[in-house]
Amino acid sequence: MPVILDITISLDGFVTAPNAGPDNGLGDDGLALHAWAIGNRTPEDLRLLAAGTAATGAVVMGRNTFDVVDGPNGWSDERHYGADQGDAAAPPPCFVVTHTAPEHVRLTDRMTIVTTGLRDAIDQARAAAGERPVVIMGGGSVGGQALRKGLADRVQLHVAPLILGAGTPLFDGPRVQLRLDEAATVVTRNAAHLCYDVVR
Repeated sequence: MPVILDITISLDGFVTAPNAGPDNGLGDDGLALHAWAIGNRTPEDLRLLAAGTAATGAVVMGRNTFDVVDGPNGWSDERHYGADQGDAAAPPPCFVVTHTAPEHVRLTDRMTIVTTGLRDAIDQARAAAGERPVVIMGGGSVGGQALRKGLADRVQLHVAPLILGAGTPLFDGPRVQLRLDEAATVVTRNAAHLCYDVVR
């Protein structure tokens, strides 16, 4: 099954606003990036969110994202992967790419810490996902690595109609050049939902 990089991004290429951190996950005034998922959502936004959540077999995330979702104000039984889908779907297993294991993991039932690199995290996620896709959900560093290393089969960008000017970039680090084929495009007032298959 495919590995999907699924991430929300501003028009100028940032996945968070400035000053993002464990207690300020999307940065200063960055919540508007995710209006399609947790704001004043349209029926089409909700349909895409529900379909993506239901299809996910396992999730890969970076340490910064983990520090937010596993923190005291992070995911809970009511709000987890898929925003506030609640009981609509059980949270998928998550694999956290980090150089150093955290001292404490709150969500021990759904988080696996991987200190041996992104490729190993994806391999473990594939084994857990069965016949469903693996989704790389964040953050910018892990997403950028997946693109540079050719580990993503599909790219799903939720492009928010915002220009942030600064923050956490997705397209950072060494140059990457990919050919993408459009698979689907849906535009709502909150985001342009762009789905591309990576051409090998």
